[in-house]
Amino acid sequence: MTGAPYARLRTLAEPDRLPALKPTYAHLRPALGLGELDPPPRILLLYGSLRERSYSRLVVEEAARLLQFFGCETRIFDPSDLPLPDQVSGDDHPAVQELREHSLWSEGQVWCSPERHGQITGIMKTQIDHLPLAYKGLRPTQGRTLAVMQVSAGSQSFNSVNTLRVLGRWMRMFTIPNQSSVAKAYEEFDEAGRMKPSSYYDRIVDVVEELVRFTVLLRPHAEQLVDRYSERVDRDCPVDTPVETAALAG
Repeated sequence: MTGAPYARLRTLAEPDRLPALKPTYAHLRPALGLGELDPPPRILLLYGSLRERSYSRLVVEEAARLLQFFGCETRIFDPSDLPLPDQVSGDDHPAVQELREHSLWSEGQVWCSPERHGQITGIMKTQIDHLPLAYKGLRPTQGRTLAVMQVSAGSQSFNSVNTLRVLGRWMRMFTIPNQSSVAKAYEEFDEAGRMKPSSYYDRIVDVVEELVRFTVLLRPHAEQLVDRYSERVDRDCPVDTPVETAALAG
């Protein structure tokens, strides 16, 4: 995980134990050849339930173990004392500030929400709502990669991942094509909270591999890809190329 003195990072149990993974089929460095692997890609993981046995948290933990296996640094944020948006004047709350710092630290993110009444949970939305498009002159989410996942108590659904994709676009993130939806999540984990071998687990491996690849591929270009004309105008930040050079004069 990280040695930073943060109060709301979950400790990942058994980080090196991957009982459901078939290592002979897994690329140890799935992004090899796509870009620089050093420093390791930095991934923030958010989950959407405060239950003691939260399946969205368990999915996120499995994803974090895989990310570390693939050479990434991970942080899992614990939202248990996060206030509601606008509950605290000026967002002056340590949990809000810490969440934003983790988002600024990240190059990619994983969002996993349960589906409740056909949508993402309030806990999940609260975390996203506390990530402003601009913060202290910086953008906590813009240009980051994003992987979306969901867990359901019943049959497989994609309502939550579809909503998370919309939110990722709104937050100016690059959401990868692959996604994970775990149906009847209570059947997919053992008593210790580890995921059993299944096609659902294999899909999580697929998603994590793809997130690592896109993060490494985009990391040298992220700033250029989100460089907007309208924002340069608002900041009064002209480009170096004169209008005449661009053949637009007169």
